[in-house]
Amino acid sequence: MKNNLEQLRKQRGIKQEELAAVLRVSRQTIGSLENGRYNPSILLAFKLARYFGLTIEDIFIYEEGS
Repeated sequence: MKNNLEQLRKQRGIKQEELAAVLRVSRQTIGSLENGRYNPSILLAFKLARYFGLTIEDIFIYEEGS
């Protein structure tokens, strides 16, 4: 699953470490999400959406067959 997380984070001037601390996950989790190596739990997806004031669909792009 692709996502816009890195772009959103950088546009707002937020470091991976800062975002990780707010969400109570590791910096490695944020990096893995941004690189597409890890798909978030539904709970983490909701937390990210709420943090950025967006919908889950605004951040994560579901591609059929993925």
